[in-house]
Amino acid sequence: MAYELHYWPGIQGRGEFVRLALEAAGAPYIDVARGPEDKGQGLAASEKALADKRAVHPPFAMPFLKDGTFVVGQVAAILQYLAPQLKLVARSEQARVWTHQIQLTLADLVTEAHDTHHPVGIGAYYEDQKPEAARRAAEFREQRLPKFVGWLDSILARNPAGPRHLVGGKLSYADLSLFQVVEGLRYAYPKATQKALAKAPGVVRLHDRVASLPRIAAYLRSPRRIPFNEQGIFRHYPELDT
Repeated sequence: MAYELHYWPGIQGRGEFVRLALEAAGAPYIDVARGPEDKGQGLAASEKALADKRAVHPPFAMPFLKDGTFVVGQVAAILQYLAPQLKLVARSEQARVWTHQIQLTLADLVTEAHDTHHPVGIGAYYEDQKPEAARRAAEFREQRLPKFVGWLDSILARNPAGPRHLVGGKLSYADLSLFQVVEGLRYAYPKATQKALAKAPGVVRLHDRVASLPRIAAYLRSPRRIPFNEQGIFRHYPELDT
């Protein structure tokens, strides 16, 4: 049975972290909101599932994943659930907790990147909060981005199994998420990201290794990979990357 991924159809957003794990493992899945309505899919089907008042454990928002009758929301929780099935996490409890910790830290970075263009509120347009966005983006470029990237590079260097992966000696969902974060940051903040990555060669090498994985490389070339745009989490406003 195929997994069902529910997320907005026109953006990579947070759903992309789940897509990458499914693609890397070659797992069968349906991207429901992007599917045909005549097959019971499409955005309306995802919104209906989200609003299901009969659900005992309803997700708060998309993305969420359905595995048969089991439903789980929140990217880190979805990946924590999927990873053992997809063989994208080590077996030991310590390694699994460490992988989850890295994923949560990457989620913090994603949120901070998003909040640079919507620092006042997500209900207002970027154009309505440009002065606040400029201040928030300056702190992100100069302080927060280098701190996050530096930490990721340092844990790669300290991995007892070697610097090829974040956890142990095999690919994990944290490696895939790091790849996506670097991709997003290079789109949104090309100048600031280039500067930060110049001091984090291990992060660059890991990103490139993930990009070269046969299944990931094929996915990136396919129409299943939605291009970055100014409706997603990572948005490129040149004036914020001065």
